Amino acid sequence: MYLIEWMMWRSILESAETRKKYKHINTKRIPDIYESDEAEALVAARKVVSNTPKSRGPVYIFNDQTLEIRCGMWESKRGLITTISAPLIAVLILGGVGAADFLITAIDILYEQNKWSFTHWYVSAFLTILVSSVSWFYAKYGFTFTCFELFTSRHLLIRFNRKTQQVYLHRPVNCGGIVTLPWAGINASATDKIHSTDDSIGMPLALYWLPRWTGTLHIETAWVGKVANNHAELRHEWEFIRRFMEVGPEGLPRPRITSHFPWPWQAFTPQFEGLTHYFRRSSWIIKLGLVLISPAFLILGLGHWLSLLLCWKPRWPKIIREAGLPGKPIPPLTTLADRPPHIQERLRENAHLWAVRPGQRPAKKPRSTRRSPKDDSRLSPSGTSIRDETSASAQNPSSDQVTEHYDRER
Repeated sequence: MYLIEWMMWRSILESAETRKKYKHINTKRIPDIYESDEAEALVAARKVVSNTPKSRGPVYIFNDQTLEIRCGMWESKRGLITTISAPLIAVLILGGVGAADFLITAIDILYEQNKWSFTHWYVSAFLTILVSSVSWFYAKYGFTFTCFELFTSRHLLIRFNRKTQQVYLHRPVNCGGIVTLPWAGINASATDKIHSTDDSIGMPLALYWLPRWTGTLHIETAWVGKVANNHAELRHEWEFIRRFMEVGPEGLPRPRITSHFPWPWQAFTPQFEGLTHYFRRSSWIIKLGLVLISPAFLILGLGHWLSLLLCWKPRWPKIIREAGLPGKPIPPLTTLADRPPHIQERLRENAHLWAVRPGQRPAKKPRSTRRSPKDDSRLSPSGTSIRDETSASAQNPSSDQVTEHYDRER
């Protein structure tokens, strides 16, 4: 679930040695951003993009002051890591219980019958060594991936506070942690075709802040709400958020409030986010295929539900919960000083990768055609070009050509 956020955070903190090592794989991962691009994006983010604002949610809080929505890129894929991790954890637990059971039985035989049951001792020692080795390897290399869906915050959250004009992102520490950002610097993927993906099918609404607004020398990004069927749904979602922050909740359709309690249907419905349009227009053969693979959807949904049960409800710091209330302080914006010293050092080293270039984006050079103009440059059997042979024959006519010309004159 948090894989994309974790990968982005790792890329932000990537060392220069690692970038140089893998330079041959992808030499241009970070696009150049100019000041003119930033100005255009900020202007576009304040324009009306839809006359029917609507939030597809899931929305957890909606009142005069606060709007809180689920975040995250691959919520619809949640459950896959759990389906792999849960059986492995169960086998390790059963192996440990089995080793303890054989050990207790061997001790009972030793005290009650006064003899050594080597079989029980050997099996207990073998299971202990095997389970310990696998557990060490899993804890060192695999548990990080398990924590993308298990034993972590149940959801990524984004909270909009119109009284403080701030946006708060709730993420685990290994994905960037909780940050406070200004509403004034927000950009969205639903503003126009320049800053959006083609049709945006299969993508949630993307919000981002450039380094000048984050105060941490890098770009902050959040994917908000459900996966979209088309770009229009993203425009409706963004217009709902924009009007809430700049006008207020008056006139907006009240969204359905979702509970943080892990109900079973919350685990099965995300699998079909962004696919209703596709299902409606698909042929009967594809629909039959979906029925045949429905057990896979069931297993993934059960894994999703198990991950919800084994995670805890995300909780905001007190200063953010009370932000905007009378007499309560306004949360300070997140800055570089809020990060640990080793994170600050790495962010300073990579600041040039995210820096906005001054001035305007250079005009695109006109494309030059790759095809050469048509000519008679084909080769003759003799190895010279036909055009060259034609010009040569015109300058030095052969005897047959002279005779033919003389006969025509007569």
